[in-house]
Amino acid sequence: MPIPRPPLSRRAMTVGAAVIAVLAVAALAFVFLPQDSSADTSTRDARITLPDSPGSTGTVDIDARLYAPAVTPAPTVLLAHGFGGSKDSVDGEARDLATRGYTVLAYSARGFGDSTGSISLNDPDREVADARGLIDWLAEQPEVELDAPGDPHVGVAGGSYGGALALSAGGTDPRIDSIAAAITWNDLGEALFPNYGVTSAEGREALGDTATPAAAEYGGPGVLKRGWAGVFFGVGAASAPPGGNGDEGTDPSTAESTSACGRFAPEFCDAYTQSAVTGIPSQQLLDLLTAHSPVAVASNITAPTLLVQGTQDTLFGLDQADATARQIAAAGGNVTVRWFDGGHDAGGTDGTSDRAIADFFDTTLRDTDAATGTEPFVYSTQRAADERGGDRDRRMTAPAYPGLTSAADPTETESVTFAPTAENQSIIRPPGASPSAISSIPGLGSVLSTIGSTGAGAALTADLPGQSATFTSDPVDSSVTITGAPRVNLRVASLASPGQAVLFAKLYDVAPNGTRTLPGGAVSAIRLPDTEGIDPVDVTVALPGISYTVQQGHRLELSISTTDQAYAVPLEPAQFSVAMTDNTIALPTVPAEASANSTVPVAPLIGIGVVLLVVAGAIVAGVVRTRRRAVAEVDEDLIDTPLVITDLAKTYSNGFRAVDGVSFEVKQGQVLGLLGPNGAGKTTTLRMLMGLITPTGGDIRVFGHKVTPGAPVLSRLGSFVEGSGFLPHLTGTQNLRLYWEATGRPIEDAHLEEALEIADLGTAIERKVKSYSQGMRQRLAIAQAMLGLPDLMVLDEPTNGLDPPQIRTMRDVLINYAKTGRTVLVSSHLLAEVEQTCTHVVVMNRGSVISSGTVRELTAAGGQTEIRVDDAARAQSVLSASGHDGAVIVDDGTVTVDLTDADSAVVIRELVTAGVSVRGFSQSTRLEDVFLDLVHRDNPGSDTSKDRS
Repeated sequence: MPIPRPPLSRRAMTVGAAVIAVLAVAALAFVFLPQDSSADTSTRDARITLPDSPGSTGTVDIDARLYAPAVTPAPTVLLAHGFGGSKDSVDGEARDLATRGYTVLAYSARGFGDSTGSISLNDPDREVADARGLIDWLAEQPEVELDAPGDPHVGVAGGSYGGALALSAGGTDPRIDSIAAAITWNDLGEALFPNYGVTSAEGREALGDTATPAAAEYGGPGVLKRGWAGVFFGVGAASAPPGGNGDEGTDPSTAESTSACGRFAPEFCDAYTQSAVTGIPSQQLLDLLTAHSPVAVASNITAPTLLVQGTQDTLFGLDQADATARQIAAAGGNVTVRWFDGGHDAGGTDGTSDRAIADFFDTTLRDTDAATGTEPFVYSTQRAADERGGDRDRRMTAPAYPGLTSAADPTETESVTFAPTAENQSIIRPPGASPSAISSIPGLGSVLSTIGSTGAGAALTADLPGQSATFTSDPVDSSVTITGAPRVNLRVASLASPGQAVLFAKLYDVAPNGTRTLPGGAVSAIRLPDTEGIDPVDVTVALPGISYTVQQGHRLELSISTTDQAYAVPLEPAQFSVAMTDNTIALPTVPAEASANSTVPVAPLIGIGVVLLVVAGAIVAGVVRTRRRAVAEVDEDLIDTPLVITDLAKTYSNGFRAVDGVSFEVKQGQVLGLLGPNGAGKTTTLRMLMGLITPTGGDIRVFGHKVTPGAPVLSRLGSFVEGSGFLPHLTGTQNLRLYWEATGRPIEDAHLEEALEIADLGTAIERKVKSYSQGMRQRLAIAQAMLGLPDLMVLDEPTNGLDPPQIRTMRDVLINYAKTGRTVLVSSHLLAEVEQTCTHVVVMNRGSVISSGTVRELTAAGGQTEIRVDDAARAQSVLSASGHDGAVIVDDGTVTVDLTDADSAVVIRELVTAGVSVRGFSQSTRLEDVFLDLVHRDNPGSDTSKDRS
């Protein structure tokens, strides 16, 4: 007879599981975590003195840091920061490039960080000249590879402000061998004062002849992006410039102006101040901004150039990169364009854009022979948040950026027909332009777009009645991907003061359920020319550049609005008449193939395979062990009762008794609140209910089944206890799917749509959880608890991190959930919410149940009663004579008295018999008062003589 194998001890099983977990984590970390090569990178700080301007005797000091790789001399990158940053802002990018083998010089531009001087917004004679001076300095450093004496092998890179600086430097210094610019502008005047409406025949013809996907034609002095301009100029004006700026002295007459300008050069501050007040740019300011923008020198760029632009950017849209690419290509330069799901409204650049820049330098600074060919056009595209299947953000690859040269294929367009309207639509701009429509908030455009596509946020971002003309298409027969700036022809008549004819155009995606999504959160501002009378004007509008897939069955909605809170809208009232001239919108589309969003090293996969085999073996063993486990005991009398806890106890190894003889029952349809101060044993009780820890006494039955770790009946229970434990690198949807798949049940049983609707996270459900706020994590955790619509739901502090409207919503969710015949058990410290939400309560203290019952029973057990009468003094006398001492007169018609043990009907009869008219009788005791009294009574050393009898 074979000898039976002795069972493994619990200690052996724990050690084995730990070894498997460590091996799996180590293998995954080896593959996915960046390897720390900082040991191979050295840094040294430098303070580099440069001329303040050509011909000036003054100087500026530039604060810089040089990063050297393990092997030098090496190709070099000059790295510029964004507006408001410093050399420390790009430390991560600099170190990543250094680990790839590049020498990197990161520096603080003049007026920022510890650099001296004032901000001149990439003045060719100041900031751009500084970049050339830094390249001179690099040519003298031993860590830098040289092409010739005084000519380092160098690339320049930067994002936003730094991106424009990189382009301007590349257009003025032929020594630069490669350029990478991200989320930046082509013409700052057009970006801050946009006008996407073209009315002249020449302008409309030029726009029609442009074959790139995101092209726009400037329609003349436009509308100030007041929100973004305030942020942009406010950062520079936040503090006075540091000393040593090269100025020989300060004219007392300009001291006040200089103080108001902060770090800005006075000529910028003065010109901007005037335009910020009127909302209309002066020609002086437009000329100044243009001269300090890449548009002034982009035609001179000969080095290979990468332009990375974000699709979530209401500051510098896709049209800005499109214009720069056309300039460079027209002059014979080699330019590569990429669009990524980011931008100023989504946190700036990210790992995707940083890797693209580093890969570009690998090609153009190391393998220079590969820099002459046409690079593919890689872009990210999104779709509406209501579409649940598959990835919402897809990476696409096209052979090339369309229309850059005459030999290149132009951008394809697809026309969508809109339902004709019987007559022109009339809209008004109210006096003071208030209220104004809300389409974006600086830095939060993508968030606002997400909120607007939810039921709760739709009202916030809705177009205002009477202020917007709306045109709607038929449902699209098949999905269409918009890749660039759609165009529409309008006919507009206006009754407005000179220079005050301003409109805003935006294109919505409308789902079959009516949910509206504004892709990218951007609008196209339009300033129409002045006309005599009310003569209509034909205008071609370039709508915001987007990369977005409209799903089959969705509609497109064009909205023309008179106000927008993000812009300097004229305050005088005006009236407009708007019509579509041909009832179509031309949608640009770039044929492309879906490509992988990331790559994984192949070699380590072998090690992962070995680990997975071990893990699979452990899983198989666990399954076999589980199937051999005896079926849990079932009490048939309790099969319809959601929860029965009897004499539950938990004592830890140190002798601490956390739970002592807890017993209570929860029936179908109840919302039971488990209350108690910190340390009362509530969470320990819930953890035992979940099978997470084992009780030392008593038992727990869920629908008659005894709860043990891994008991099948736990599948009927949904829970959120002590944190959510989400995987931060996955999206909200992916976390929910992963959680449900781990249960082994079919995905159709998850009721994912209902859970997501309850979470009300909108498009944020498709973002990585690591970007979530505490409140968003809490709502996602509650949605996870509701997956499968469990018969019993257990929530520990569900309102943590929620704001008052969300708490109100959660209250309604729990009440309505119980009305379906299901049961909810809630542990919470918000007693006012428990009183409004729960039907029953159990109060615990020091590990035991000290009271239980309905909320009404507990609040009726004692406390103050308010009696409204015709004669308060007479009522007080009658109550005192009847033995109800302590009656207090509130006013002439109200008394309050403690009627803990009295029959209210008897009290009323006594008052009426004594000739007192009773007009109202209500109890004012709150659950909070009862709870505090119960806990006080139960605590050792409390003075019970003062308790109510």
